[in-house]
Amino acid sequence: MAEFFYSFLNHAFLQNAIIAGILASIVCGITGTFVIIKRITFISGGIAHTVLGGIGIAYYLGIEPLIGAFVFAILAAVIIGLIKLKGAQHEDTVIGALWAVGMALGLIFMYLTPGYKSDLMTYLFGNILLVTRSDLWVLLILNLVIIGSIFVFYRQFIAIAFDEKYARISGLKVNLLYIFLLILIALTIVVLIQIVGIILVIALLTLPAAIAFLFSRSPATMMLIAAVLGIIFTGSGIVLSYSANLPTGATIIILSGMAYFISLFLKRKKRKC
Repeated sequence: MAEFFYSFLNHAFLQNAIIAGILASIVCGITGTFVIIKRITFISGGIAHTVLGGIGIAYYLGIEPLIGAFVFAILAAVIIGLIKLKGAQHEDTVIGALWAVGMALGLIFMYLTPGYKSDLMTYLFGNILLVTRSDLWVLLILNLVIIGSIFVFYRQFIAIAFDEKYARISGLKVNLLYIFLLILIALTIVVLIQIVGIILVIALLTLPAAIAFLFSRSPATMMLIAAVLGIIFTGSGIVLSYSANLPTGATIIILSGMAYFISLFLKRKKRKC
């Protein structure tokens, strides 16, 4: 522990990692709350894994991979949102197909791209220790966009999350709001990809919010608890992985998962009492 804090004070990459973890945790706690309340984890997973296609194509074309991630994340959010709203009979199959095709496209374009592909592996599995100052600015801007949007449309999002039929009767544009919410979740996923990678992104998006759901009485409280838990998990994961020389993203998820199962046990025990 002492070694980590000494390194933290003297190495910019650790400072960047901690700041990135805080920024990601805040936005993750906010949007993850809606993912849990609305029960759209599978939809979020479809968006997350489709993103790899955009990353692979962008990398092959020689442009910034995050640009491809943004484009594919938003496209996936809109397509999946429209499929969901139309109530397609095989909705899960279509989402699963987008999930698989996106991953396959990404892998194909990775294979076609000449040279060493370590950067692409970073997008798959994440490496918060490689976050740069310029990445932090991107994370900050995304945070401001997502948090600002949630703040402006908070009541509308809560309405469609808890009672979509009532929201329609009240005159809200439910379809547009739902797709907009999915787009915000897609942007959050792009943020989290740099922290834990595509493979583990859904775990970090949902686990802190799922724990908060067990002990919260309002969405606002749930968001706050989820954000704080995310900061604790990412911070602890960075410290532990750096000290034990473990993969950071995987360490963060293991801590989150352990906390979730412990929370379930405590909640069940409390009910029995």
